[in-house]
Amino acid sequence: MMMKEELKLTQDWDKTFPKSDKADHCKVTFVNRYGITLAADMYVPKDAAGKLPAIAVCGPFGAVKEQCAGLYAQTMAERGFLTIAFDPSFTGESGGNVRYMASPDINTEDFMAAVDFLSLCDKVDPERIGIIGICGWGGMALNTAALDTRIKATVASTMYDMTRVNAKGYFDSEDSEEARYQKRAAMCAQRLADLKAGEYTLGGGVVDPLPEDAPYFVKDYYDYYKTGRGYHVRSLNSNGGWNVIGCESFMNQPILKYTNEIRSAVLVMHGDKAHSCYFGKDAYADMVKDSKYTDNKELLIIPGASHTDLYDGGENHAIPFDKLESFFTEYLK
Repeated sequence: MMMKEELKLTQDWDKTFPKSDKADHCKVTFVNRYGITLAADMYVPKDAAGKLPAIAVCGPFGAVKEQCAGLYAQTMAERGFLTIAFDPSFTGESGGNVRYMASPDINTEDFMAAVDFLSLCDKVDPERIGIIGICGWGGMALNTAALDTRIKATVASTMYDMTRVNAKGYFDSEDSEEARYQKRAAMCAQRLADLKAGEYTLGGGVVDPLPEDAPYFVKDYYDYYKTGRGYHVRSLNSNGGWNVIGCESFMNQPILKYTNEIRSAVLVMHGDKAHSCYFGKDAYADMVKDSKYTDNKELLIIPGASHTDLYDGGENHAIPFDKLESFFTEYLK
């Protein structure tokens, strides 16, 4: 018998975006197969009738549902979809101890548990369920789509492949056996240091104050996570970050191994100014290589958009919500 953890859920509106008058909002919880209770915001179109198409949203990696996942979810609810934006295991308002850990397996399961919840929701048509993953959760979304045959449509927005960046470094600049060995050795030493100290050491969120010579993408993250634009008190990236050993298991495996066997529809979208654009382009190329299921796959490159412009739209409203609406309308029909 699955038992839900007792979560402390904030009932006040504490999002980084304004509340819509076109969608109803409430908090919901559900349990994944590891027994961890996840917290989510549900958004339902006003005056909705009948069984609705539904979308589960998560990301970015180290963010919470009150940030851009909630913005995506609420906006898609305004356009006729029942949506949930959820906090992954060990973060935000969701359960799980210890805090601030990540796992390619558990985090993929988080998405599948969201699909479980939507499939059993009396307001949802279980044959019309999709998912949206943002940043590191874009990679998780593709991994989930390769595993979960109930998902009919997937969007990976401004995606990271967290296994690739951990194992190979940014732009594959640390892609060597020696570099990986040194990372593994450092992680093993950190494990013992944490056990001796009796607590896990945080790796630090987005750097603050921002150095003048910070790389462009660090400035991009700072502008979102450390300012009024996107700061949230529960966000890992806005505050202390993941545990140093939080992403250890990512180094030893790929998560996109079987994406070319995804039969359902997939849209990968990325800004051409994003430092991470190579993740999306390469993930799409791998997904369609030697695949029998390419007709419903699409890569959308958005001119002039940075990585975080697809978090909240940036100054130029870069998130193509009309495209998302038409994509999900077509494949969740």
